[in-house]
Amino acid sequence: MKVSDLKENNLENVLPHDRPMILIDEILEIDMDKKFVKTSVTIHEDKIFFDKTINGISPLAGIEFMAQTIGCYSYYKNGQKIPQIGFLLGTRLYENSLEKFENGKTYTMTAQEIYSDNELVSFECLIYNENKEVAKAVINAFQPADAQKYIKEL
Repeated sequence: MKVSDLKENNLENVLPHDRPMILIDEILEIDMDKKFVKTSVTIHEDKIFFDKTINGISPLAGIEFMAQTIGCYSYYKNGQKIPQIGFLLGTRLYENSLEKFENGKTYTMTAQEIYSDNELVSFECLIYNENKEVAKAVINAFQPADAQKYIKEL
């Protein structure tokens, strides 16, 4: 699906977050046949986790960039219904070559579903800057069929 074909590209309707906790900026591509999504973020001082002392954002935020990219994929996989909460269970091998997500730079994130039993899902995630891989991880997530039950318990 090309971005122009997306029925919904307003991230406030796609992700179960409110601003300023929506960290990514846009969906660039979704291919449901390949179980793939691509998003982007441009780092600037208005971002919630921006740290003026390093003039950027900690590389640990990359995990949340990846998680929100997965959230975009989940929205389309679930038939574009009201976004459901998902739980990040863990990540394996988060590797990055960044000291920070640098102010003014644009990063693209990709997520490829590699395993699913409907509620438990694993994704291979990558982050790029200027077509160079700068971070990667395998992220495991849980999206229960009855997510509202879990929200009430929180």
